[in-house]
Amino acid sequence: MVGLEIGTSKVCVVVGEMNDEGALNIIGVGQSKSRGVRKGEIVDTRAVEEDVRHALTEAEHMADVEVRSVYLGVSGGHIRGFNNRGVHPVVSADREISDFDVQDVVKNAKAINLPQDNTVVHAIRQHFLVDGQDGVKNPVGMLGARLEVDVHVIHGHLNRLQNAIRVVKGMQLEVEEVVFSGLASSLAVLTPTEKELGALVIDMGGGTTNYVVYSGGVIKHSGVIAVGGDHVTNDLAFGLKVPQSRADQLKIENGNALLNESIAGEKMKITSDLGLPLNTINISHLRRIMSLRLEETFQLIAQDVEQAGLLDYIRAGVFLCGGGSRVPEVTRLAEQILQLPVCIGRTTNISGLSSSMDKPELATAIGLVRFASFKTRQRDARPSFTQNFKTFFGKLIPR
Repeated sequence: MVGLEIGTSKVCVVVGEMNDEGALNIIGVGQSKSRGVRKGEIVDTRAVEEDVRHALTEAEHMADVEVRSVYLGVSGGHIRGFNNRGVHPVVSADREISDFDVQDVVKNAKAINLPQDNTVVHAIRQHFLVDGQDGVKNPVGMLGARLEVDVHVIHGHLNRLQNAIRVVKGMQLEVEEVVFSGLASSLAVLTPTEKELGALVIDMGGGTTNYVVYSGGVIKHSGVIAVGGDHVTNDLAFGLKVPQSRADQLKIENGNALLNESIAGEKMKITSDLGLPLNTINISHLRRIMSLRLEETFQLIAQDVEQAGLLDYIRAGVFLCGGGSRVPEVTRLAEQILQLPVCIGRTTNISGLSSSMDKPELATAIGLVRFASFKTRQRDARPSFTQNFKTFFGKLIPR
């Protein structure tokens, strides 16, 4: 099982396998600097293809396998999420709810009016209702006249999703499914207990910030902000009057999410790539620029989650992942804004390459492999449902 993340700052391929007991093991990782993606979306297909090929080769070599298909992570400002309810009358003579009734009510929940040219990426079940009885997890075998289901729908612009799919298929690889990157990251870092308690996962990437809220074991809310680490770099380049490459280097070497009084007035001289004097910058000014941009990002997420009425349900806290989570003191800043406990998300319940498990920037690609493992188990257990799932995705992933 292979996860492919085509991100703004990097392309990542993770290869996993399941053992006889069904446990997931990571056996290969490949990475390449990303050159053809902006704000989570492809802007240069040729450059992206080269980067994917490089990462793929590295992962294949490490895992000693030949990759033929992938689970593809997608992001971008066009992706939206909302909750919807489907209704289905039970018409059997004995009123016993069957698998077919479940499939029909889920299908009805997916039959929604989306913006033109948009398509559903995920319709994630939350819980069922039988004759008004709430909180039913599996209605099959129950008696009832009216079956309802609440789902969380994640959708995006069809053509913009197809751009990534076409790049992959052009390399003679099959796309098993596309997966919202925020969902994949949450699968990598959360335990079932944390999902049940309620958790907010924030994936801080180079071009986008994806987030997902769990409560009661299911996804209740999701979103994308088209702002990431690259925007911090742009702010620094503009504010400090330095080239982009040097701004990125300063961000990594001297950046911090919080201002510190001890560095007030501290300055440093920087030189050009040729060693010539370039500028003198104020360290506190650099950190103020970073802090303001990161603060704005967390405030936008806090406002959105509060409007959804979910802040009080996040009892397990906030989990940060993605490259942006490596910024020093970023958890403290997030705690100040969100007023919740915050930690760096770590990959859970997966064995294999220990060095990869501790890298928050690999959460999405590892989560894609975990998503693949769930689908593999589901396919083995319920082939009829999987066939319907494949049919549903036919429009999105042409064969």
